[in-house]
Amino acid sequence: MTISARSILFFLVSGVVCGGTLQAQSETPMRVATFKCEVTPPIGHWLYAHPLKTIEHPLLAKGVVLDQASQRYVLCAVDWCVLSGGARDKLCQALASGANAEVAHTVIQCVHVHTAPILDTEAKALLSGAENPPAYFDPAFLDRVASDLEAAVKDAIGRLQACNRIGISQAKVDRVASNRRIMVDGKIRWRSSSGGRNPKLAALPEGPIDPMLKTISLAFDDKPIVRLHFYATHPQSFYSDARASYDFTGMAREQLQKEEGVFQVYFTGCAGDVAAGKYNNGTREARQGLYERLLAGMRASAVATRYRPVTPIVWRTADLIFPPKNVPGYNPETFRKMLVNPNEKATKRIWAARRLAFYDRKNPVRISSLEMGDVCILYLPGEPMLEFQRFAQQQRADGFVAVAGYGEGCTSYICTDRAFGEGSYEPGASAVGPGSEKVLKDGIRKLLGLGQQH
Repeated sequence: MTISARSILFFLVSGVVCGGTLQAQSETPMRVATFKCEVTPPIGHWLYAHPLKTIEHPLLAKGVVLDQASQRYVLCAVDWCVLSGGARDKLCQALASGANAEVAHTVIQCVHVHTAPILDTEAKALLSGAENPPAYFDPAFLDRVASDLEAAVKDAIGRLQACNRIGISQAKVDRVASNRRIMVDGKIRWRSSSGGRNPKLAALPEGPIDPMLKTISLAFDDKPIVRLHFYATHPQSFYSDARASYDFTGMAREQLQKEEGVFQVYFTGCAGDVAAGKYNNGTREARQGLYERLLAGMRASAVATRYRPVTPIVWRTADLIFPPKNVPGYNPETFRKMLVNPNEKATKRIWAARRLAFYDRKNPVRISSLEMGDVCILYLPGEPMLEFQRFAQQQRADGFVAVAGYGEGCTSYICTDRAFGEGSYEPGASAVGPGSEKVLKDGIRKLLGLGQQH
């Protein structure tokens, strides 16, 4: 499909529903198993913007396998920044193979920490064909992770245990998230993840956020087996240095697991325009505060868990085609020149290769949802703005809707049409263009079992 054709064809969606006719609760038993494997690259491997020098925390892939009615579903969160294209496909295949599940029944979402790798196999191929290519990720590292992930899931299958209750809860998180786009005198003031270094930016209002951390717990009777947490903020305090770290979100996740003795998985929500910038100045003291306040929210949510019986799983997918952005200075020709220039900075050449990989992409972007009664989890691509999380929750205001972003990363930021009109960083760095809002919102409604908007 040509780029011009893709620009015209904004939306292609197909729904797949699994679970069949609803059965009585007593006839829908479920089994659950958790898995974990380390996914830290070797010293010297390329991270977000630097080769790795030190390992502060081991990067982890953590997830859960659900087994019900002869179907298996795998949900995984990985402590990486971005995962795109063939790299993501490879890991989804590893999850499916390990669980003996359909690939369409697997999801892997990045937590989006910036002290971690960005993997895009199509971008790697483009770089490899250029003169004096910059260091990027090592395919052997990806192969190793895929093998370890498959083995971890396969081992989990041998530990499947009965699960008869699902719990929901939420709690307010204090002084962690803040909006990155603050309107002042009719203009956007942009506040980065470490915007607290600037007292004027720190003094600006918190702005629109979702203050609630949502938790879904799977249990046998009153004994929880795993908790899945969802919260919308960019998850970095320190930013794109040469360390590997799961940062304050991983610190809170692992501490709660230690305290409760219950497996914990953390998913980052729609945080494209939300970060810790108001409360973060890049110091260890600031990170400690973010960690403690997020952990307090997780603890409160865990304590507030309300259980109900497990019901049949309904799994839906939707395939989306986003309109690529193509404006002066941001188009395939510009990026190709940047990619092939051996004198350009490595970070810019890698970025250009990732953008070209999106323009060349042939496959639609798949999104997924898992529904059990009035509980629904949405798994979305790229860096969606907070508006998409709010939209999803408004569509099912009578239910419990948790949202994870940072699945297929080829799109980068997915912005509202209003944001494209306002400008500033997110729409400027997005690979997709105006019209993407309708594409994703229509897809969200499909995942929720609703019709398209007109």
